[in-house]
Amino acid sequence: MMKEKNASFEDYFVLLGFSNWPHLELVLFVVILMFYLMTLIGNLFIIILSYLDSHLHTPMYFFLSNLSFLDLCYTTSSIPQLLVNLWGPEKNISYVGCMIQLYFVLALGTAECVLLVVMSYDRYAAVCRPLHYTVLMHPRFCHLLAVASWVSGFTTSALHSSFTSWVPLCGHRQVDHFFCEVPALLRLSCVDTHANELALMVMSSIFVIIPLILILSSYGAIVLAVLRMRSTGGLQKVFGSCGAHLLVVSLFFIPVMCIYLQPPSRGSQDQGKFIALFYTVVTPSLNPLIYTLRNKDIKGAVKRLMRWEREM
Repeated sequence: MMKEKNASFEDYFVLLGFSNWPHLELVLFVVILMFYLMTLIGNLFIIILSYLDSHLHTPMYFFLSNLSFLDLCYTTSSIPQLLVNLWGPEKNISYVGCMIQLYFVLALGTAECVLLVVMSYDRYAAVCRPLHYTVLMHPRFCHLLAVASWVSGFTTSALHSSFTSWVPLCGHRQVDHFFCEVPALLRLSCVDTHANELALMVMSSIFVIIPLILILSSYGAIVLAVLRMRSTGGLQKVFGSCGAHLLVVSLFFIPVMCIYLQPPSRGSQDQGKFIALFYTVVTPSLNPLIYTLRNKDIKGAVKRLMRWEREM
C-alpha cells in the first residue's frame, strides 16, 4: 500500500506529457513553437491595432482585445513549460509552480468562457437592438462586463484549485499530462476523489454548459432577426462578424466539453492530451486569423495605419 502524503513546498512533479512517444517530441516542439509564435504575433497585432485606431474603439473590438489578451495569458501559462519539457530530458515542475499553473489555467479558461458569452450578447444587442445599442453597450457597462469576466474566472479558480490542493497524494509524482490540470492531479490521489470529481462536474456545467446555452440562445435570436432583414449588405456584415465569433466558440467549447464533462478514465488519457493540446495551442493561434480574415474594419485600420506611417 502506498502511503498517503500531503504535498509540501519542497515537492515536485514530473510532467510525463508525450514521453510515450519520444520520436514525436522534436516534431511536437517545432509545431507547438510555431503555433505559439503565431498566437503571440496574431493576438498582439489585434491588441495594438485596436488601441491605435480610433475607428476600432467599439465594444466589439474592446471585447476582442480582451479575448486576445486572455489567449496570450492562457497559452503562456502552460506552453513555455511544455516546450522546455519537449526540448530537454528534465520534465520536472515544482509543487508551487504546478499549483500556480493550475490556478492560472483554470482562471483564464473560466474567464474566457464568460467573456465569450459577453461577446455573444454584444452581437445580439448590435443585431437585434440596433437602435438601443449605444445605450445597452455603454463604455462603462462594457468595462464592467470585462471586469466581471476576469473576476469570475480568478475567484472560481481560487476555490477549485484550493480544493484540489487539499487532496492527499500518493508517493509518486508523475502527472500524466503536459501541464497541471485537475483530472490529471486527481489521478495521483490515494483517497476517494468522487467529491472532487463532482465539484469539477458542477463547475464545468456552470461555466461551460450554461455559457454555451446563453451563446446559442443569443445566436438563435440573431438568426431570427437576420431572416427578417432585406438588405444583402446587412446580411453579409452580420454573418461576417457573428460567424467568426460562432466559429471561435465552437473551437473552444467542443474540446473543453470533451475533457471536463466526462468522468476521468485511464483509457482516454492519451486522447485527452491531444484534445487539450488543441484548445491550448491551436485555438488561440487561429482566433486572430478567424477575426481578421475578410474583416473590412481590420483591413481599413491597417491601411490607415500604413498611410499614417508614410505621412510621418
